[in-house]
Amino acid sequence: MQRGAATHRSGRSGFTLLEVLVALTIIAVALTAALRGAMALTGNSRDLDLKLYAVLVAENQLLELRFGRSQVGVGQSQFNCEQGGVVFLCTQSVTATPNPFFRRVEVHVASRGDGARDFADLMGLLPVN
Repeated sequence: MQRGAATHRSGRSGFTLLEVLVALTIIAVALTAALRGAMALTGNSRDLDLKLYAVLVAENQLLELRFGRSQVGVGQSQFNCEQGGVVFLCTQSVTATPNPFFRRVEVHVASRGDGARDFADLMGLLPVN
């Protein structure tokens, strides 16, 4: 009788190969989903950094014009601008206003290259020197 009980107990202990494979498959699917989520968060963080840099570039450009000693002329210009090690393409548009003592300045900041994305638009009124 003891011999049969020992055989019966050893048959129930442990997991079958199929159970182990199913558990590994479930873990692999869960890890894949977690990895995709982490990658999406990383991409969103990079976009937020670029937007912040673009707004800083636009604000800096308006401040340079405001505190500069040269007269702000009407017209449009494009130039490269850098912030945080990222180079953007900036477009500055200066237009006249109904009040002859002020100019409207718009600064548009976009990424460079073929897949250019718009990151910031900032407008300000500057006095005519």
